[in-house]
Parts: sequence; C-alpha cells; structure tokens
Amino acid sequence: MPRNQFQRMVFAFLTVVITVHAYVFYSLYVVNGNILMQVTGEGTVLGAINKQGGVYMLGRMMPIWAVILIEFCLAYTLENVVGSPMSFKLASRIFNPQKNHPMIFETAIICATVGIMCPAMSFIAAWLYYPYYAGFNIWTLLANWLKLVCFNFLFAYFTQLFFIQPTVRVLFKALFKKDIEKRNAEMEENVKSKGKKKLPADETETVADIFKRIDEIKLEIKEEVIEELK
Repeated sequence: MPRNQFQRMVFAFLTVVITVHAYVFYSLYVVNGNILMQVTGEGTVLGAINKQGGVYMLGRMMPIWAVILIEFCLAYTLENVVGSPMSFKLASRIFNPQKNHPMIFETAIICATVGIMCPAMSFIAAWLYYPYYAGFNIWTLLANWLKLVCFNFLFAYFTQLFFIQPTVRVLFKALFKKDIEKRNAEMEENVKSKGKKKLPADETETVADIFKRIDEIKLEIKEEVIEELK
C-alpha cells in the first residue's frame, strides 16, 4: 500500500491507466460494438470505428488515443482529489482497522472507491458523449448518466475487486520493493519489541499504512477544528 503522497500518486496512476483502457474497451466493444458494426456495415468494431472517422466525443469524431488521453486526465485528477481520500475516510467510518482483518479493510476501500468514482466518471462521460448534434436537454443528460451508471457499476466493481486492484498491487510492490521491505522490517521490529504476535508480510505492510493514514486524517480534522475556532 502507498506510504506517502508520491507513492499514492503512482498507485493512482497505475490504477487509472489500467481502468481507462478497460473502460474504453468495455464501452466500444461490449456495450456499443454491435451498434457500430450495424451502422457502418463493417465486420469488426475497429473497422467500424475507422470507417466513421473515430469515436464520437464532445460533438466531434476523435481518434481512440485522444479519447483515452482525455479520460485518463479527468479520471486521474478525480482519483487523486476525491476518490482516494474520500474512500479511505468512508471505509474508516464503517470498519475499524485495529480490529478488522486488513483484507476486509482493503475491500471496503475498493468498494467505497467504486461507489464514488463510478457515478462521478459516468456523469463526466454523459457530458463527453452527449449527442450535441440533436440539441441539448438536461433530462436527456440525466437519463444518459443513469444509463451509464447502470452499465458501468457492476463492471467497475468486479474488475476493480478481482482484476485491476490485484494487478496494481503486484506492479506497485515490484516498483517499491525496497521501501516495502524496509517498512515491513520496521513494523516487525516494533511488533517484536512489544512482545506481540508477528504478522505476515502483506498484513504488516497494510496495517502500517492504515495507522499512518489514520494519523493523517486525525491531523487534518484537528487542523480544521483549529481553523474554525479562529
């Protein structure tokens, strides 16, 4: 698990890179693939996209790489500003990391992240892919938003829980192997010095990060209270 702001940004970067590519594939091939082939008469989704001049976004046709880049920038910003901080706070309100198993707490964070990011990104997508050529109507926008949430939520939940987050954790541990080993060694030393039962390496790493994040949240709350008193 990330230990500092830089590591959290790297973790978010890996998550968003995989997620955006997965969503673009899901949207173009699974949800809209048959429609694209029927409209263009092509036998493949990629052929249909090329024939129509790209993917419809913001009232014009754009290449797939531009669609991925735009969605990545928006999702990465939203994940760092809203998704990651809020998901940890929400999980902390429901589960106690001192009493619950670290895997349960991690799962709670993933569920909270999906609950925040899926409706938020679906709302952004409703604006990006709105059929502006037919005029604008707020009710149509809201209906498209609800449709996107229904399409995306289950896909987001299962892919994040069983594929994306496990993959990101493997990549993250490979990138920060030395730092993680050092952190585990420090945590194990603290556990031994207090005469407590030694935790497995993965749990040691998670528990250490959880307590650090809790301290950060307490500090933020304390600073907010002081600011209000002023």
